[in-house]
Amino acid sequence: MTESNPTAESAPEALPQISLDDLSERMKRGVENLGWDKLMPVQAQSIPYLVQGRDIMIQSQTGSGKTGAFLLPLLDRLDLKKARTQCLVLVPTRELARQVHQEAVVMAHETGLRSVAVYGGVGYGAQLEALEQGAHLVVGTPGRVLDHLLRRSLKLDSLNTLIFDEADRMLSVGFYPDIKAIEPYLPEERSGFMFSATYPPGVQSLAHQFLNNPSILSLSHEMKHAPDTVHLAYEVPRMEKDRCLVRLIEVKNPDSAIIFCNTKAQVKFVTVVLQRFGYDADQLSADLAQRAREKVLERVYEKNLRFLVATDVAARGIDVNDLSHVILYDFPEDPESYIHRTGRTGRAGASGVAISLVDNLERLQVTALAKRYDVPMQFETIPDDEEVQAVVSERVTALLEAKLRKLDRLVRERMERMIPLAKRLGENEGEIDVVAMLIDEYYQKSLHNPPEMPEAPPPSTASPSQKGRNFNRRRSSKRRPRN
Repeated sequence: MTESNPTAESAPEALPQISLDDLSERMKRGVENLGWDKLMPVQAQSIPYLVQGRDIMIQSQTGSGKTGAFLLPLLDRLDLKKARTQCLVLVPTRELARQVHQEAVVMAHETGLRSVAVYGGVGYGAQLEALEQGAHLVVGTPGRVLDHLLRRSLKLDSLNTLIFDEADRMLSVGFYPDIKAIEPYLPEERSGFMFSATYPPGVQSLAHQFLNNPSILSLSHEMKHAPDTVHLAYEVPRMEKDRCLVRLIEVKNPDSAIIFCNTKAQVKFVTVVLQRFGYDADQLSADLAQRAREKVLERVYEKNLRFLVATDVAARGIDVNDLSHVILYDFPEDPESYIHRTGRTGRAGASGVAISLVDNLERLQVTALAKRYDVPMQFETIPDDEEVQAVVSERVTALLEAKLRKLDRLVRERMERMIPLAKRLGENEGEIDVVAMLIDEYYQKSLHNPPEMPEAPPPSTASPSQKGRNFNRRRSSKRRPRN
């Protein structure tokens, strides 16, 4: 793991990693409750920062032990005699909210720490009851957290710790508008910790908005700084590439991407597939008339096009800033092309994602390329139906709940007429297809636009890895609502 400090003038001093023997007695009891026999790398490196309350951005993958890394220091940070919410953990899914909450319950056994998980898609009753009892720790999806703030069932005036878990996934789900709406409720004086597998421009902007002069830690392949390109390869049957591409896009939900194909025919085919699935996609190939090419390029440079499908030749000379993903629908015929294609993301200190779709024969080629060029390639499996359904469900729920919160009084009164019908449709097995059709129609309309992202910070603070740049939290211009 390496550290990159975000400022040159006042760079925070790096803290040494620790072992179990260095933990406080409270944390040692928590370790016993969790059954650990040693600290994982992310825990040994990050816990000292969290104990001191120093803001930090941590790049680590799922399964690295990051949940324990941010939960364990809470045993020392929280005043358990005060029945007020002192820590808020924002997560992208209800499953992760439950998982973090359950681990907190096990860790804090017999300490008196009270935790509650809040998330959408379920009733408010149990959540309201737990909040009324005075939860020290609240773990939740941004949409439901915002709902409780608006209801005044959650108050954050005693908050001292804000944690973002899987920040990149939170933005891809589409939670930024809710996160932005939560900001005015947060005390100015607080510590902030952010965990994310990648740090594309949107996540960096989120860190700039909510963290103050953070240190940056990474567990990825001895990287010189946390932001970098994540290289993923998916082995897929050649005849199912188009379906697999759509599955990946549904799960990853890229803000923007260039999709590379080896032939003009494939460019046209992939563009049509994406458009038929409702995505905002266009193509660049040598067959395109000059005027049509100029129109596509205009959309690219004005950031009005989400997916550009192109060949290497057609994309030559295109320079797009803040490109979150590069997708190799066809693996290139020569290794140099791979380097050039994937080099279009992860620029200027930001991290991006390079995805390759390969068949079983090309896997050997990918392995050889990774070894030759020292590319930290990760082989992944295509999401199955259950995973895609879960991701889509989270996204649709977040979008619909956000839309509901924005309705004015007149629309809500008009909507009351439809509630009996909605109940009947939901309860009648024979009419459930009508509900599914309406939800799918709404979801398809949402596919045209990428998820809303935080505004890029001013140029002087845009990249935390560049020498001499500040990365201090942007002060909210909004007045904090009264709790």
